[in-house]
Amino acid sequence: MLAALPTLLFSLVSDQSTACATEPSSTSLQEQGDGLMKNVEEMVAHGGMGDGKAIIHHCGEAARYAETMIKQLSASDSRRDDAVISLNEVIRQCRRVLDIGIHADPGQLLNPATKARAAAQESMKLLGLTKAKKS
Repeated sequence: MLAALPTLLFSLVSDQSTACATEPSSTSLQEQGDGLMKNVEEMVAHGGMGDGKAIIHHCGEAARYAETMIKQLSASDSRRDDAVISLNEVIRQCRRVLDIGIHADPGQLLNPATKARAAAQESMKLLGLTKAKKS
């Protein structure tokens, strides 16, 4: 399964420049955003625990969610351009994680993973999908 992950992630990010709006699937943009945030948070948490396999897994999932969100954004949405830039940054940083590889020190994976999380948070803010924190 781990050997197929690079191929999966590469196929997700290889056509990032051709991303365009398509018909939204039955899954809402909010649900995709929630999935993106769950995976980037897990990715960074596993980085703190030193689990390289989990970092790469969650990074692949985050890239998949980011790609799906780009496709769901309407071309007429005024927030689309800025959000696509942030979502493409998630994909780019996750590609860096994959390029560094599973055999690297997990601390090396944490830097691009943290940048991917920041880009994901920014995209959620730009799209107005950030949930209010309960106190």
